[in-house]
Amino acid sequence: MIRDAQAADAAGIARIHVDAWRTTYRGLMPDEVLAGLNDASRTDFWRSVLTDHAGQSVVVVAEEPAGELVGFASGGAERNSTNGFDGELYAIYLSASAQRKGIGTQLAMGLIQRLTQRGFRSMLVWVLQDNHPARRFYEALGGSLVAERDITIGDAMLKEVSYGWRDIQSLLESP
Repeated sequence: MIRDAQAADAAGIARIHVDAWRTTYRGLMPDEVLAGLNDASRTDFWRSVLTDHAGQSVVVVAEEPAGELVGFASGGAERNSTNGFDGELYAIYLSASAQRKGIGTQLAMGLIQRLTQRGFRSMLVWVLQDNHPARRFYEALGGSLVAERDITIGDAMLKEVSYGWRDIQSLLESP
């Protein structure tokens, strides 16, 4: 089930976020960055997003029938005025057990539905250039390569690329 996140979901979202970073980005970013992640600080971050900054972004979660969170997606207004996109997918992460089951697509569509309800017409997402599974996911959703940039994480200089969708409403209408 895909639903809007609530403040009580902060710890579950944080757990998924930390675990997904440690598995997804191993070998792509510095080990010390990944080792420095912890559930407590991420829980504080997500609690703030869901309470203090509620309404500034959209956060949806994927929940198993037993109530366990297995994924989340967040998005909102595009943060860097890149090529005329008004919305941005900030993050989408799944527990390892939930991957390759269509849940990521369901989360993306749930987020896009809520973004269109808020008046957003287009969307982009930034992804590490070497994160090939994520890039294939965005390409499968019909994203077009838009731009690239250098970012610094820890002591490492990395490349990111962005994928964009000019008409997110059409994603909701396609089979």
